[in-house]
Amino acid sequence: MTSSNDIRATFLGYFGRNGHQVVDSSPLVPRNDPTLMFANSGMVQFKNVFTGQEKRPYVRATTAQKCVRAGGKHNDLDNVGYTARHHTFFEMLGNFSFGDYFKEQAIGHAWELLTRDFGLARDKLLVTVYTEDEEAPVFWKKIAGLPDSRIIRIPTSDNFWRMGDTGPCGPCSEIFYDHGDHIPGGPPGSPDEDGDRFIEIWNLVFMQYEEGPPGTRVGLPRPSIDTGMGLERFAAILQGKHDNYDTDTLRALILASAEATGQDPDGPWRTSHRVVADHLRAGTFLMADGVMPSNEGRGYVLRRILRRAMRHAHMMGSREPLLHRLVPALIRQMGGAYPEIIRAEALVTETFKLEETRFRSLLERGLGLLADETAKLGDRATLPGDIAFRLYDTYGFPLDLTQDALRAEGRAVDTEGFEAAMAEQRRRARSAWAGSGEAATDAVWFDLKENLGATEFLGYSTETAEGEILAIIRDGQAVDSAPVGAEVAIVLNQTPFYAESGGQVGDAGQISAGDACRITIRDTQKKLGDLFVHTGTVAHGEAKLGMAVQAEVDHVRRGAIRAHHSATHLLHEALRRRLGTHVAQKGSLNAPDRLRFDVSQPTPMTEADLAWTEGEVNARIRENAEVTTRLMTPEQAVGVGAMALFGEKYGDEVRVIGMGHDPAATEKQGVYSLELCGGTHVRRTGDIGLFKIVSEGAVAAGIRRVEAVTGEAALAIIEEQARRLGEAAAALRVPPADVPARVATLLEDRRRLEREVTELRKKLATGASAAEAETIGGYSASLRNLGDMPPKDLKGVAEAILKAGTTDVVALVSTAEGKTSIVVGIGEAARGKLDAVPLVRAASAAVGGKGGGGRPELAQAGGPDAALAEAALEAIRTALAG
Repeated sequence: MTSSNDIRATFLGYFGRNGHQVVDSSPLVPRNDPTLMFANSGMVQFKNVFTGQEKRPYVRATTAQKCVRAGGKHNDLDNVGYTARHHTFFEMLGNFSFGDYFKEQAIGHAWELLTRDFGLARDKLLVTVYTEDEEAPVFWKKIAGLPDSRIIRIPTSDNFWRMGDTGPCGPCSEIFYDHGDHIPGGPPGSPDEDGDRFIEIWNLVFMQYEEGPPGTRVGLPRPSIDTGMGLERFAAILQGKHDNYDTDTLRALILASAEATGQDPDGPWRTSHRVVADHLRAGTFLMADGVMPSNEGRGYVLRRILRRAMRHAHMMGSREPLLHRLVPALIRQMGGAYPEIIRAEALVTETFKLEETRFRSLLERGLGLLADETAKLGDRATLPGDIAFRLYDTYGFPLDLTQDALRAEGRAVDTEGFEAAMAEQRRRARSAWAGSGEAATDAVWFDLKENLGATEFLGYSTETAEGEILAIIRDGQAVDSAPVGAEVAIVLNQTPFYAESGGQVGDAGQISAGDACRITIRDTQKKLGDLFVHTGTVAHGEAKLGMAVQAEVDHVRRGAIRAHHSATHLLHEALRRRLGTHVAQKGSLNAPDRLRFDVSQPTPMTEADLAWTEGEVNARIRENAEVTTRLMTPEQAVGVGAMALFGEKYGDEVRVIGMGHDPAATEKQGVYSLELCGGTHVRRTGDIGLFKIVSEGAVAAGIRRVEAVTGEAALAIIEEQARRLGEAAAALRVPPADVPARVATLLEDRRRLEREVTELRKKLATGASAAEAETIGGYSASLRNLGDMPPKDLKGVAEAILKAGTTDVVALVSTAEGKTSIVVGIGEAARGKLDAVPLVRAASAAVGGKGGGGRPELAQAGGPDAALAEAALEAIRTALAG
């Protein structure tokens, strides 16, 4: 049997050998089309290449593209499990030509691959062409030798592809496989074409026109090719099956479900097993591409998918969470082709378990309440909308789950009544908010939140994405457009820009619409919890409501922020290990140029503490461990040893970030750092690059602040320190390694010389003072200005002069450091008659000082002006003269 993995490899290998670039599947969340909820075909990632907005280094490509159809206009969710070929998740194989080859070569590739490499019988194949396309039938006859009876002309739009109301378009040619006349159904275009005999396996789109205003269509200068072949459908043909769910990959998942539930895979619960298998794939791949369950947007669609699978598991009698136990089976089947699901296994497993545990509680409570309400209704009577809303609002039972539960009873739900009750709740919420004291200018944000809902954040997995301008705010008012130079706040339906929270600053970058508009974004903030607001200036063109734009984060700036934020996690854990578990985060700032981290710590950190911490963080960086993300309830997160951060507000679900390995940290499941955090982080600790502590100090009682830098900024500091060390070594004429010892020697020499100078000054001052003594008011007085003698030496000199016993009063001043310092001493013969304190205070007053003090025999004072030193001595003379 040809496996699905073999089919994928054969397809990509064939086109790779024929000059096509093998391109990885794009993420399920489109980065270049804000109109799509999920990637639903192979051409999505090449949309801008086809329209000429983007250039690639190749003109031919081939992909195996992950696709999901479970939301928006492409929604197969309700059919999944009940039909042979509907899926929420599927793979689309395709080959593409961007203005290189066209119809003839595309048909040639398709025919050769199908009949030679895959070995399909030629007489089992037939094709359709658009009725106005005269070229494709000629090439099918020439290349495949198909007769007219197996080239079916289709006049409807089914065989004419359009990207939109305007833009590239062109005819299609679909390839069908005939299962044989023992299967009911007719060929395409016939009345019974919906039967299972003729199955479409490949669609070739010949993109050759540009659709303009109604009634206008011109040829493209470079016609292109876009093809798509569903892997699951094609695998069914090669494996001799009529049902996609009987193919190897899906069958393996069905058998895993059967083993886990103990239910026959082909028995009464056959449909439920199929739902579980399909939704297991969709949920896993969506989470691997960054979509997490939520109550908004893509996250809500994912939650619907998971809950549908979980409800079927519940119906099969599974009383414990099921889906997370099936993830290894999926990885065995598809992990080789899509390694991202291997990397996401821990996240997916934890999230499945969390969702199903919470859902089971919700399901049992909600179904009980629903049964009580329906028991009051007549047979098959519609459930009133207000009851459905009460189940939703009070008990958390969503409308779609209520509808699904009642479908088996043949009951409907009054959805108009439900929406009316929802609108009334919004009205009450608005009234309550209006009287809450909020600034009147903020009313605009409430209106936008009510009308637009939450912004979908894509920034965990990308820094560039397309979006649609849903609101433009200028001067506090919502406007339809804004001209160049205008200061604006922009709201998009989805954005890769991180809005400031949890200490991480908001992203900057630009929002643009080709040559029509460019907005320079300075900051991104959150309003009312989850409305992301981008503030900036219209730098070019005009911003317009409804405009499709590309939002691009400043990549260098975001990278630096991510590094600083991630380093904060490692710093937190390192400080706790060095100083003790009393250390807890009390605030932080994660900016592009630095990190600031405040922690509870009663005493200053020593140089040894800082050196150890810095070394520990850098050791974890060099470890280059993968940074993991898991989704949990706050209680579960704390239960596995994760730290909740100061100032964060946590909802029902939190992101738990793990960094580094530590087998001894069993309470954290062998993870070095484990924290609840909603910010953006590096993929591996090595991406931080380097960590350097810049300063440590007090910011409040019991709170210390550490400031540090990472990456290029840390390297710059180290390089600057090395440069200065080199200069010092050169000046000292020693190698850099000998600088500390040489400086220590110089310092000791300086201290010795200072001592010698002090002694010489004392001797000089003592001798001069004895020689120059004067008699004032009957007392022998030695009054001297000693110039720049250090003030600390004045007292010693005065005591030395007094010790000689030849002087009654000593008054010395110093003018060092631009100030006047004064010391007055009284000899033994004059003590009791003279007091040094009044004398020094008189001198201080003369030089602009305030007071002075000491003992009656020795006092000191000072003043701010060295130029008045002589005035200080004169004031003492006056005081002695009496």
